[in-house]
Amino acid sequence: MSEDHKKQLEQQLWNIANTLRGKMNADEFRDYILGFIFYKYLSEKMDIYANTILKPDGITYSKINEETQTGQEYLKAIKEEALIKLGYFLKPSELFSAVAKRGNHKEVSLEDMAMAADPEVEYQTKSNFILEDLQAILNNVQNSTMGTESEEDFDNLFEDLDLNSTKLGKTPNSRNEIISKVLGHLNKIDFKLEQTELDVLGDAYEYLIGKFASGAGKKAGEFYTPQEVSMILAKLVTTEKKKLKSVYDPTCGSGSLLLRVAKEVEEVNDFYGQELNRTTYNLARMNMILHGVHYRKFDIKQEDTLEHPQHRGERFEAIVANPPFSSNWSANQLFMSDDRFSQYGKLAPKSKADFAFVQHMVYHLAENGQMAVVLPHGALFRGSAEGHIREYLIKEKNYLDAVIGLPANIFYGTSIPTCIVVYKKCRENPDDILFIDASEHYDKVKTQNVLTQANIDKIISTYRERKTEDKYSYVAPLGEVAENDYNLNIPRYVDTFEEEESVDIGAVATEIQNLDTDRRENDELIGSFCKELNIKTPF
Repeated sequence: MSEDHKKQLEQQLWNIANTLRGKMNADEFRDYILGFIFYKYLSEKMDIYANTILKPDGITYSKINEETQTGQEYLKAIKEEALIKLGYFLKPSELFSAVAKRGNHKEVSLEDMAMAADPEVEYQTKSNFILEDLQAILNNVQNSTMGTESEEDFDNLFEDLDLNSTKLGKTPNSRNEIISKVLGHLNKIDFKLEQTELDVLGDAYEYLIGKFASGAGKKAGEFYTPQEVSMILAKLVTTEKKKLKSVYDPTCGSGSLLLRVAKEVEEVNDFYGQELNRTTYNLARMNMILHGVHYRKFDIKQEDTLEHPQHRGERFEAIVANPPFSSNWSANQLFMSDDRFSQYGKLAPKSKADFAFVQHMVYHLAENGQMAVVLPHGALFRGSAEGHIREYLIKEKNYLDAVIGLPANIFYGTSIPTCIVVYKKCRENPDDILFIDASEHYDKVKTQNVLTQANIDKIISTYRERKTEDKYSYVAPLGEVAENDYNLNIPRYVDTFEEEESVDIGAVATEIQNLDTDRRENDELIGSFCKELNIKTPF
């Protein structure tokens, strides 16, 4: 039943999202629809929580009269409790359902909504003007947290919902019209938040993020790791773990990878992340809250991870990341005195920050921890400073546990082949390194390569069993890696070469002779027929 509801919910939300699609590109209408869904979520959580408090009094939250002294007393008491439990507060008149009802006086169709996005079309409607109220309410969510423990987690969460943007409509009335109708349709959807054992809305939210990523081109890599890759990373770092004290993603995007790790274990105590892009940082915090992660259990920061790390000195039991491939960074020589880089003797080059991210992650890895990071294939074999850092991690530290080659064209916005590199500070198998070549194990969906569940299971089982399989995996002794000058290019270790079947030249010659004989016999037969018919032969 929950699976059917989830699929239905996903389709409903995507249909509503498409009402904004005609006027904006994917990353723009993403911010509006996800922001409105999040506002509805906060409202429903507020309503459910307030009703549990009011149950002994036999009243419901929406029936409180905010203008009376009694109503004000109720609101004051509920606000105190809500700020501790939920981290924010909304009055009954500020709830999503109340605003949506004020903005809609009639039933409308999705077709009407799509037309309403056209600012050239005038509409004679009686919808209340709710833009100013809605903007004030979204600001009030943030204002309610000021001076509380959750203030940073809700700070400017809705800043990307520009309700005055002309992309929504040229006039305030046309903008009000489309927003009212979007809220009206969202208001009809039951998120079933009372069913706490289900994460239907969380899954639907992830579905939408993935759909937006598929249409965002190169920008998708800024906020989304394909679900199949996320699953592999999560399963790798949770091997033989049932509970995690902490999980960290230094380039956390929308936070989906952190949440994926939580699905692989019974419990994660704390989530940590850092994200450079402000809009994506807001999306990550929304994603955490919407998945039921309490504000005290996550710490997401917005800054450049390499240049301005925000969790300095902390150690994490699991670390996952899909950093931007071969991005630029300052490589400032001052970093040679930074604890993250100083022991290596060299910095990653300015034009390729891949190993700078690896060094950053290794520094933050707990002694009992495990990390898995996606890198471009070039990081496995490029020389100079990168070769020096790679050798240090293997020869001096012996942290490298496995190298996994992935198929090309599985990430949005780039078709380059990639790999996953796994590091552990306390390795159970310190005498070897596992290499897996999964580059040819995938399905093709339209123009994108996709890892199937069977492909994922094979990677994980091979890693956990640490086995050699012909043309797929190889457990390489450290001595062999040293002989290869710490070059980790997977074909050096996993031979996937398929020998072509040998050709018997004598048999081929005999076959040609037989074919020539058959041809002559056929020519003679055709010639006799032509002679009987008194026509020219065709040869």
